[in-house]
Amino acid sequence: MTDLLHKDAHVLAALIAAGQISAVDLMQATLARIAAVNPAYNAVVALRDADVLLAEARAADAVPAIGPLHGLPVAIKELANVKGLVTSQGSPLFAGQVADSDDIMVARMRAAGAIIIGKTNAPEFGLGSHTTNPVYGATGNAYDPTRSAGGSSGGAAVALATGMLSIADGSDEMGSLRNPAGWNNVYGFRPSWGLVPSEPRDDTFLHQLRSNGPMARSPTDIALLLGVQAGQDTRQPHGVIPDDYSDLSANVAGRRIGWLGDWGGALPFEDGVLATCEAAIATFDDIGCPVEYLVPPFSRDALWDSWITLRQWWAAASMGPLYADPATRKALKPAAIWEVEQGRRLSGAQIHAASVIRSEWFRTATALLDTCDALVLPTAQCCPFPIGWDWPKSIGGVAMDTYHRWMEVVIPASLIGLPTLAVPAGFGRNGLPMGLQLIGRRGGDLGILQLGQAWHAATGWPQRRPPVLS
Repeated sequence: MTDLLHKDAHVLAALIAAGQISAVDLMQATLARIAAVNPAYNAVVALRDADVLLAEARAADAVPAIGPLHGLPVAIKELANVKGLVTSQGSPLFAGQVADSDDIMVARMRAAGAIIIGKTNAPEFGLGSHTTNPVYGATGNAYDPTRSAGGSSGGAAVALATGMLSIADGSDEMGSLRNPAGWNNVYGFRPSWGLVPSEPRDDTFLHQLRSNGPMARSPTDIALLLGVQAGQDTRQPHGVIPDDYSDLSANVAGRRIGWLGDWGGALPFEDGVLATCEAAIATFDDIGCPVEYLVPPFSRDALWDSWITLRQWWAAASMGPLYADPATRKALKPAAIWEVEQGRRLSGAQIHAASVIRSEWFRTATALLDTCDALVLPTAQCCPFPIGWDWPKSIGGVAMDTYHRWMEVVIPASLIGLPTLAVPAGFGRNGLPMGLQLIGRRGGDLGILQLGQAWHAATGWPQRRPPVLS
């Protein structure tokens, strides 16, 4: 059964559809793997009853495949609602709260035949790229459980790397699909903003920072889940029409790569991170994609100012009611309180100015992507830090002035909603993984996934499994 769990999700789905393995076989193997390794990592939480799950697997075996995920066990990130399961968001304020309906992304996965087995761990309210919360505790890195898994989709990344899941969902505002993918030697994809809809709650026009998306051990599996998640929601004003992601094979030779590195020295990095990434980008030359070292195309300070203003504005809106009530405010973690308080101080003029900067950066990036097929940056500015830390206080001798400044490298894509694939970049300091972000133009999701597939064929990094599976 161990070999079964090493197979890609699309292979497992095809085997189930052909009757060569059963959904029961896969569910039994999955539950056995979770029982064996999850205690060391704490990646899967709110696991459903085994007898109920096996009954659902038997029901899946009794009918023809209803969709591309038929019979596949999946666990949903703890920030999303699954009917009948708890959605604590990692906060004691919502511990034990049971969802009465599926979020749209979850409903689409269920309709495609997925069997939902539980949740994957995330930071409280998804804040900070370190998966720890007072409800479920911390998730350890797949390659060293004494180190951070990243976040906020840290539970999903670790479950994939350790063979507890073959495919997973996640969400990304400030690198939450990319940082944990890079730190756990898997793939994470932040789609073009609007390609995978979120829930039509509250404001649906203005806040364009967060996106749902897929995670997997191969770009083909990323495409499999993206094809299920993607598609416009008529209840919402924005959206991107999906492409056909079923075949990523393409001749990528000649596609141009723009390496942005440390943004011309403006971004501090821990020793060894850039060396690992620069060694990895030689693979682009191997697959016929010339690499150009680019000068910074935009002010780092302007990007940060725009980002932090718009993020705080969103935080003040989304968490404002919890902050306004003194009884719930005291249960919020310091990062959440800080975000809300900063956001409440903003003026309309400041928000408009931040959006103007965002617009200028979008125009600049779009023009740059007329000359390059992908812009490339590391997925993080440091290696996985000790699991007991709240966040790195300095990097490369530079003090971090906020709890998330150490992951500033992700905001060029996040700020303007560009499709970004995190790909494994090999192993650096202490044998821990690192990743690269491949960033494309808005709506160019298919091209970035094709480039990722060529990368995967040339490297095969996820085949270097964590010590627990070696």
